[in-house]
Amino acid sequence: MTQVTPVDISNPGSKTLRAGSNQPLLLLAGPCALESESLAREIADTMAGICERLGITYVFKASFDKANRTSLDSYRGPGLKQGLEILGRIRTEFNVPVVSDIHEPNQVAPAAEILDIIQIPAFLCRQTDLLVAAAQSGKTVNIKKGQFVSPWDMKNAVSKLHQAGSNSILLTERGTSFGYNNLVVDMRGLMVMRSFNCPVIFDATHSVQLPGGSGGTSGGQREFVAPLSRAAMAAGIDGLFLEVHPDPDRALCDGPNSLPLDQVEPLLTQLLAIRQAVT
Repeated sequence: MTQVTPVDISNPGSKTLRAGSNQPLLLLAGPCALESESLAREIADTMAGICERLGITYVFKASFDKANRTSLDSYRGPGLKQGLEILGRIRTEFNVPVVSDIHEPNQVAPAAEILDIIQIPAFLCRQTDLLVAAAQSGKTVNIKKGQFVSPWDMKNAVSKLHQAGSNSILLTERGTSFGYNNLVVDMRGLMVMRSFNCPVIFDATHSVQLPGGSGGTSGGQREFVAPLSRAAMAAGIDGLFLEVHPDPDRALCDGPNSLPLDQVEPLLTQLLAIRQAVT
């Protein structure tokens, strides 16, 4: 298996966190969008406990603004200021790194004051100004591969970050458009992107999304989260991305493809066994 130089991830504690070859599994997990601070705290508390028991490097994820929702009426989140304040309190209280996505270059500076990882949404993975601004923040940057982009073309996004001064880069696979309202995961792409010497994350929940598949909202097939996660782990990945929620059917965003919170630990236990077998 291709060796990937570990990437250092900033965190609220003194412990150095790394992702890459010969490092603990990295997990980015949380609700799709910040719904309330109490829900964020519940999820962060549960996930931090699970990951501590299993020896997984945990990063709390949630969007302060989902700017690419299907409908104008769809829930987007609390917004930049309030969302970053919540993420900052989660970071401090639970002593975990936090990640969220940005959509405009002017969001980078305030986001970098709170976030440990700045995430580039899949639809914006080719946006040069956004990539350069994120790179210049000095933070780890996680680029989600666009549904319309080949794995090998992500080398261009990586090159933009390198040229802007960043060497702390993560790449995330989240499925490729397959006809209308459907995505498919090409497991070969995981290894292609790892060949760029970047740790690769598999987004197991967005990969089972049905974009716009429910008319005014996106649908999803969460029953395929586990089998695709097992396949990705067997292929050889450095991290996993999960949208989790205690009651996905009532989630304000991406509920159909979110994993119920009580199913997370059994799945992760299984995935760690697969990871140990292949490494």
